[in-house]
Amino acid sequence: MLTSAHVACPYCGEPIELLLDASAGGQDYIEDCPVCCRPISVRVDLGDDGEARARVAGEDEA
Repeated sequence: MLTSAHVACPYCGEPIELLLDASAGGQDYIEDCPVCCRPISVRVDLGDDGEARARVAGEDEA
């Protein structure tokens, strides 16, 4: 199941939408910002309710 998450790019601050795959469990991956093209470190965690949540950081913050 894909869940939509709205986050702000840690570099340019623009709001972006990420699609999170809750069936894959917790995961870490890199996704480029569609606005400024810089690499964003994305951490997906599953809450107690099974809902996927995303945390984002820039390369220098990860």
